[in-house]
Order: sequence, then structure tokens, then C-alpha cells
Amino acid sequence: MTKPHYFGTDGIRGRFGDPIMCPQFAFRMGSALGTYLRSTRKDKSHFVVVGRDTRASGRPLCEALISGLNQFDVYVHDADVVPTPAVAGSVLQERADLGIAVTASHNPSSDNGIKIFDHLGHKLSEREELTIESLIDSTSAEVGDMPESKSYGLDASSFYINYLRSFLDQHSLREWRVVLDLANGATYETTPAVFRRWGAELFVIGNQPDGENINAGYGSEYPDQLARKVVENDAMIGIAHDGDGDRLVVCDEKGSIVDGDILLGLFGSYAARSGVLKSGALVATIHSNLGLDKAVKDAGGRVERVDVGDRNVARRMRELGANIGGESSGHIIFSDFATTGDGLLAAVKIIELILKTGRPLSELRKEVELFPQMTLNLKVSEKLPLEKLKQVEASIREIESDFGEEGRVLVRYSGTEPKIRLLVEGADASKVETALQAIEHAVRKDLDVIDS
Repeated sequence: MTKPHYFGTDGIRGRFGDPIMCPQFAFRMGSALGTYLRSTRKDKSHFVVVGRDTRASGRPLCEALISGLNQFDVYVHDADVVPTPAVAGSVLQERADLGIAVTASHNPSSDNGIKIFDHLGHKLSEREELTIESLIDSTSAEVGDMPESKSYGLDASSFYINYLRSFLDQHSLREWRVVLDLANGATYETTPAVFRRWGAELFVIGNQPDGENINAGYGSEYPDQLARKVVENDAMIGIAHDGDGDRLVVCDEKGSIVDGDILLGLFGSYAARSGVLKSGALVATIHSNLGLDKAVKDAGGRVERVDVGDRNVARRMRELGANIGGESSGHIIFSDFATTGDGLLAAVKIIELILKTGRPLSELRKEVELFPQMTLNLKVSEKLPLEKLKQVEASIREIESDFGEEGRVLVRYSGTEPKIRLLVEGADASKVETALQAIEHAVRKDLDVIDS
């Protein structure tokens, strides 16, 4: 099937002002979505929930999107600045036809993006994206003066805050000191409001958005600052969000960042032992460490792997009937409670484990031991089909035979750059290093590698 050319692994993203991330494009997108709703959800009036992060470019993009939707009599609820998972949740709460989050996630403020959720709060399939792209392309590129947008306010933040508060008892964290890094993004009000309800003493950074400082030295991309604040304030835990709040980075009470695969391993293994890991499977991506598989297997469950992207994780979860899945980057989905990744919900779930076990995170994390892993990216002049790389295939077979279940090899091309990406993982670090060297040698025989 043809791949989308506007949509990437998580919506559309680009530098604000570029042809695919400007008000004119947003208007065409809104018009395309209006046409799409008329053809797919017939014989009813339509309405859409729109929210955004704190980027200055978010408001003109939202207004253009809404104006495009208005041309097709779509009723729009404008949630203003809210986390992306609040947009997805509002789709269900309001029984909307679509949810649109205007955000570029962890990217700098110069970028922006558009994420779309269907009427079930799920991200769109590639087939749906291709349909929408064709509708965008059939809309005139010369938009001219856009009509003034018309929308109705929606307090999605209050619903989201009240929902997340319900997971823990009031004042249940009154003995806790917690550091929050909010990336100057969409969670700057919602996450502190939830933790205040639980009585935690908060130390908050990255909560002064000005439209230009989202992700600038704060948030999930800058965990060192989070770790330092945890130690300085003798906190029990540190939590950092990305710009739109759909993922998290966690720091234990000793100031050490906890790998996303360790978090997944803890969630999966405790759920498996408690008999609440539905279908017996945790869904992860091909990037996740083999130590995750071992931890979940030892607890009586298994790991199912999919291609990169939380959309792929969520789809496989629905196919299996699984209720926990995610990516090592901190996109974690608890489908019993949400349809998409939610950094605050994931934080709640790790805090629940700490409360339930009575053990600090620095001890809990030791239950999941990650395998040594080495990676290498090589620039190539041409991306020949992987099945034609005979030396590489032979090398992979030999390494996998030697490793057995104690290691793995992953070779793939970058989706955006002329690079081949190599990953080797195994229980023995020296064998991993030797295997990576062997794979690199094979790649250099099969491909023209461009050394800098």
C-alpha cells in the first residue's frame, strides 16, 4: 500500500510556516476532514473537539482548522490548551466524530503538528490517512481570505483533571515530595492540579509557558534537570512530560532516570502475577529491550512486538484484547482507562505500584534487568532492499543461531534519512560487541557506506 506523504508515525509535523504546517494548509485540512465526515459518518450532524499545546503557532493553526471545518457545517468544541490525551478522552465524553490535537509533541517551538483521533478515540489508520491526504490535495492550494472561525468553548481540562484525580484517594500522597517538569507545555496546569488533590508537596519546573519556550531545556528531552531537582529536594519521585503530555520520563528517589522498558516491565510483570494482564500479553515495539521480554515471561506473561509507533501498539492491543502496552520512549497505554498514551496516567500507575508494594522505585526497578545493547547508524548511498543484502542475511542467521533466545539482531533503514540502523542485544556484552562488528562488516560488503 502507498505510504502517506503528509502523515508520519504520529500525525503531521513540520516547521511552522512551511507548506504543510501553515494556516492555509490547516484550512485545507479542516475542509478535507469536513468532506471526510460527510462521506464516512453520513446522515447525522457532525462535531469535532480541537485542542492544542502552548506553542504560539497553535492558535492560528486551530483557527484555520476550525474555519475549514465550518465550511462543512461541522460544530466545533474548542478545548484550548489541554494535553493530547484529554482531547482523545473528550471525544468519548462528548461523543464527537473526531478529535484534533494541534501539537508537535517534544519538538521545539518552531515546529507544530496535527494529531487526529477517530470517534472511538483511536489514532487513524494509514488507509484513513491516505483518504484524507487525497481530500487535502483536491482542495485548492490558493485559499485566499479565510472566513472567521466559529467554535464553542469546552472545559476539557476540568474533566481530565477530575478523571485522573479519581485514581488515588485524596491526600494519599501527603507524605510525598514530588518533582514535576512540565516542559512549558500542555500539562503545565493539569498535572499539578491532580497532584495537589493527592496532597503531595510539589516542586515544579517548566510551568511558565510563553508560547516560545515549550521543550526548551525542560521536559522529557532534558531528564538531567529533573534528576538534579529530585536529589536537591529529597523527593520520592520525579516526573517529566513532553510538550503535549502523552508520554513521560520518570526519575527514582536517588536521582536515576528509569528506562521506559523497565517501567513497561514492572507494569507487565505485576499485572501478570496479579492475573490482570489481559490476553497474557504486553505489547511493545521492535525497539524494546529483551530484558522486558524476560521479566514479563518470568511473571507468566509474554511480550508481543510491533513496528515503531504508539498507534501500532494500540492497534495490536485491540486485536489481542491486551490492556497494557507502550514504547520505551515513555508512550504507555493502559487501555482499561484510556485509548491513547497518557504520561500522567502512566505516572499514576507507577505510584500505585510504589504504594502497593511499600518499596521505593530505586528497589522496584531492579526487578527488570535490561540486556546489554549496542547500536550503529551507517549512512549509505542507496537503500537496497534488505532481502538483497546476502552478506547481512548470512551474518544475522549466524548471530541469531549463536545467541538463541539470549539475544537478537535488528537491521532496518531509517524512514527519513539515507541510513541503515543496526541494533544488537544479548545477555553477554562482549558477544554483543563482536556481533555488531560482524554485522557492520557485512553491511559494508553489501552496501556503499559513506563514512564522514
